[in-house]
Amino acid sequence: MSTQPTTSRTPDPAPSADERPENADAVVVGAGVAGLTAARALRARGLRVVVLEAADVPGGPVRGGDLPGLEGVRVDVGAESFASRGTAVGELVRDLGLDVVEPSGAGAWGYAAGRAYPLPRAGVLGIPAYPWSHDVRRAVGLGGALRASLDRVLPGRFADRRTLETFTRSRMGARVTERLVAPVAAGVHSAPLDRLDVAAVAPGLLDAFDREGSLSRAVASLRALAPAGSAVRGIDGGLHRLVEELDRGVDVRLRHEVTDLARRPARSTESDGARTDPAPGDATSPSVWVVRAQTPDGPVALAAPRLVVTTPALVDQLGPLVGGPADLLPDPEPGADVRLVTLLLRAPELDDSPRGTGLLVAPPHRDAGRTTPPSDVEAKALTHSTAKWPWLRERVRAVAGPGHHVVRLSYGRIGATSEPDLDRVVADSSRLFGVDLHGRVLGHVVTRWNGALPPPTPAYRREVAALVDRVDAVPGLAVTGGWIAGTGLASIVGHAQECARVLSPHDE
Repeated sequence: MSTQPTTSRTPDPAPSADERPENADAVVVGAGVAGLTAARALRARGLRVVVLEAADVPGGPVRGGDLPGLEGVRVDVGAESFASRGTAVGELVRDLGLDVVEPSGAGAWGYAAGRAYPLPRAGVLGIPAYPWSHDVRRAVGLGGALRASLDRVLPGRFADRRTLETFTRSRMGARVTERLVAPVAAGVHSAPLDRLDVAAVAPGLLDAFDREGSLSRAVASLRALAPAGSAVRGIDGGLHRLVEELDRGVDVRLRHEVTDLARRPARSTESDGARTDPAPGDATSPSVWVVRAQTPDGPVALAAPRLVVTTPALVDQLGPLVGGPADLLPDPEPGADVRLVTLLLRAPELDDSPRGTGLLVAPPHRDAGRTTPPSDVEAKALTHSTAKWPWLRERVRAVAGPGHHVVRLSYGRIGATSEPDLDRVVADSSRLFGVDLHGRVLGHVVTRWNGALPPPTPAYRREVAALVDRVDAVPGLAVTGGWIAGTGLASIVGHAQECARVLSPHDE
């Protein structure tokens, strides 16, 4: 069974594309968290903002849904937490009248080679701060911990910085890389380690390494600067409430697929069929943006002096408008097709949280043509939601009674086509928990995302930076979203707010 959250508004009829474009102060393309945050910031400056979204629900990967058997309690069927670094998300949540909550004190576990083990708590993306600590030894064995400890004495020049995989392997060896870093980083970014740019996925880590002289010391220094408590936070009632509140009062038009972008002089003159357009990339000519979209009722058009683009789907149309070729970005490796399965289980055996807040599953390791045998578990992660979030545990018990649990399993790695059936999901859950859960499922929901964001390879991030430089030179234009700011709300929210500030600096 699949689910889609409802929206609070039916879009107003839009004018025909053959008519004069509807005017606005700003048009935002995309109603994910980036687009909604930018729209809210622009609207707070007194601007009339219209948000166009191709999907039939807002929020992108942040959404809520009803879980059969748990009537009256909406749960996250997409993203369910945000990183605690920075203050932008927490401040936005509180400004919206929502409450930030911390997860329970139970730690996360890893799963590799048919074995489950607690993940070290002191780390960054699975990279341990203290290689000889008991929890690291338990996860990687004495040999793996000994090899990782060499990082403390190896000269700094022995570091291969090309990718996160080469960086951690060169400093801490294979066991730490495959059993700790791979399940965490590959799970977070839905991409193999050898596709991940260190600077993109671990901001500040390279600078800390240069300063400290070892990777473990660099991780310890970053952890010391992190706020007290868990590395992630949530929202009382679910992260989806962020989208519901951001969406409130904003003119979001769903099922509006943008088909064309154009830039016209602010006072466009047309005669005898001739039209004068600004030169591509011209940063001096006042102009308006004309955005055309296809809707179920036909084409529409809007015109505004400000345009925010939050999706890479329009990058080819942006190229000619910012003085570059249509293919400004290289064709990236396709992102993974993600399947998130949320279960309601009747399983008193899980009351004691036998696997903490959940498990991250190590992917098969590829090295010089050698691939480890496939895992006996297809899922890449399991979240024991009622063990992770006290607010959810209390509400589930109030509705369904003791012994009932909400569990989420995530599927989808790059290059893999996984469409798990319920039997597969239950088998994976049973193996990861070490508890037979067959016949225990009271309800389930499947959420799908096809083509997640491409992995942040070094080359791709360089091209994105070049695109941003071109966009910054064009007045009234901004790009934001995870493909620009990086994965996670901690990166996205602050970037979207800054884009709004740059587009309306005199409206504050």
